[in-house]
Amino acid sequence: MNVLRDLLGQVSRTVTAYVGDKALMLAAVSAAANVIVADGEVAGQEFDAALHGLSADPVLMKGYDALMLETELYEGIARARTRLGRTENLRHVTAVAERPASQRENVFLIAADVADQDGISNIEASALGAIAAALQVDGVELLRANPVRRRPA
Repeated sequence: MNVLRDLLGQVSRTVTAYVGDKALMLAAVSAAANVIVADGEVAGQEFDAALHGLSADPVLMKGYDALMLETELYEGIARARTRLGRTENLRHVTAVAERPASQRENVFLIAADVADQDGISNIEASALGAIAAALQVDGVELLRANPVRRRPA
């Protein structure tokens, strides 16, 4: 019986990936948006890092094109400009807390890459902590992964 349930779960996840996993997309967009707005300004590098991370996620890239992700990111940023909106964004993040660890970790890592454009500030670290708690992941351990450093232009 467990084998059948596992098979049906796998088929369900595959179908969801191809038609667009809205809950996962909203979680990733909302986490990135809360980090982008955390320091009070929306930097172009942070926005670009968020789009790059969203587009690189294996589930999201199957269900959403770049324009759809960009539109959702703008909406997430607009929400994040208020306390109520940041709380709503965290609710979107919490909605995927029961998902497989790889999906939850990917959501966190997208937000971490956004925060790490010029080093993670204290306020961005605080936002990442709230995101890690909502996702039930070990944010500190995930941050230990060495980011790829780009040369300044």
